[in-house]
Amino acid sequence: MKYDVSHPEIREGVTKLCAEFDGRYWQECDRENAYPTKFVQALTQAGYLSALIPEEYDGLGLPLSAGAAILEEIHRSGGNAAACHAQMYTMGTVLRHGNDAQKQAYLPKIASGELRLQAFGVTEPTSGTDTTALRTTARREGDNYIVNGQKIWTSRAEYSDLMLLLARTTPREECAKKTDGLSVFLVDMREVRGTSLTIRPIRTMMNHSTTELFFDDMPIPASSLVGEEGKGFRYILSGMNAERMLIAAECIGDAKWFIEKASDYACDRSIFERPIGQNQGIQFPIAKSYAQMRAAELMVSQSLRLYEAGGNPGEEANIAKLLAADASWAAAEACLQTFGGFGFAEEYDVERKYRETRLYQIAPISTNLILSYIAEHILDMPRSY
Repeated sequence: MKYDVSHPEIREGVTKLCAEFDGRYWQECDRENAYPTKFVQALTQAGYLSALIPEEYDGLGLPLSAGAAILEEIHRSGGNAAACHAQMYTMGTVLRHGNDAQKQAYLPKIASGELRLQAFGVTEPTSGTDTTALRTTARREGDNYIVNGQKIWTSRAEYSDLMLLLARTTPREECAKKTDGLSVFLVDMREVRGTSLTIRPIRTMMNHSTTELFFDDMPIPASSLVGEEGKGFRYILSGMNAERMLIAAECIGDAKWFIEKASDYACDRSIFERPIGQNQGIQFPIAKSYAQMRAAELMVSQSLRLYEAGGNPGEEANIAKLLAADASWAAAEACLQTFGGFGFAEEYDVERKYRETRLYQIAPISTNLILSYIAEHILDMPRSY
């Protein structure tokens, strides 16, 4: 069976919506380090942020490829979906492993926009990408868990009501495997914010609304536990293929934006009485980045088809993320070089998008870790870490 992952109608609708939020809107958000509230509200009202929520919970019930199409078009239009994309890939953990009460209580309100699930608390200052070494603990006391510890690079926490939190419920030394003893919680931050939960913004090179979190004897109901205690690491892993594919789609959108921007400018800009796009020194980097983008786009499509056919696209999803991030960065470099000094000016949006797309070389997974995955799990080479 063949699956159509293109979704032209969705792409057209998203493009029309994004036209209402031009470069000046994103420049102002960037300048003020502000959350794009109006944009997120518009996406919510149009139903795009509930695309992957099943219809029984008032969502659109669309496949993952529809989510990828939405995110790609936001980036291709010059916007940035980082303000809201987490809702799509964190949703899977709740859908696959949450209980009926959790789904009934939260998913319809998330679909309507009454609640936001945008925060994903995993990374810590001392553990980095070694997730099994995290130190945040959740200790069961009666009908509650008491959480202590710290998270970093938890984006959108200030603008989210709910957070998926990964914490250790059994000490690492008491576990047979280091991946055991970790649990996932769906935390209602409204009840603890400002008391036992402290949110501290981190200013970064792009407007990403990222923070570090401090948990000081933070009480959360035992009903916050998602799935079984101690199995949280595998729950998180089960959603990572979807996350990689969605982020890869964003990178494809970025690459398309850079390529179109560079091509148009190369045709319009004349130096020495000829358009600069007539020079092969300008043509070749743009053309090569286009070829890279198309190759990455094919891998993203292939991974989505396999996923929606019920397969396990671990190899395809990881390679899609790797190739798409490299393609967007190559296109960014070509675009900035084509614009020259004007590329550094705020009004052209190139420097903003350049900063934004650089993130995907290291997040949500470093390209080096993907290369290690390929070496170990696909090429059967010795584990390097």
